[in-house]
Amino acid sequence: MKKDLSIPSDIGNLRLVEKAIDELSMELGLSDEVYGNIMVATMEATNNAIIHGNNSDPDKNVKIEILFLNRELVVHIEDQGTGFDHSIVPDPTAPENIEKIDGRGIFLMEQLSDEIMYLEDGRIVELKFRV
Repeated sequence: MKKDLSIPSDIGNLRLVEKAIDELSMELGLSDEVYGNIMVATMEATNNAIIHGNNSDPDKNVKIEILFLNRELVVHIEDQGTGFDHSIVPDPTAPENIEKIDGRGIFLMEQLSDEIMYLEDGRIVELKFRV
């Protein structure tokens, strides 16, 4: 089973990603917990691709591929930006960052997915979930 989306970098298009995950969840009969993990992690990754990767430029697209194979769901999110180094992103649980209202997306993605990979200098985030 595979779903492919390509959306212009407009935050309003997140609803299309949400709809695709809802449909997939119903098709696969995912538990509420797994569904929630996939939804939050995928939305965070897509949001980051739109805002940080593509600088909210509607002329740039974010590609989302969702593949289910062998009881594993793989979500591949790719932007058209220059990438980033995930290893230097500040820890949102550090005392100096606790009060900040942003900077938790990558932390959430890492906590909610079973595996995460950053490819192409961070332009691609691949999330894996065992279902």
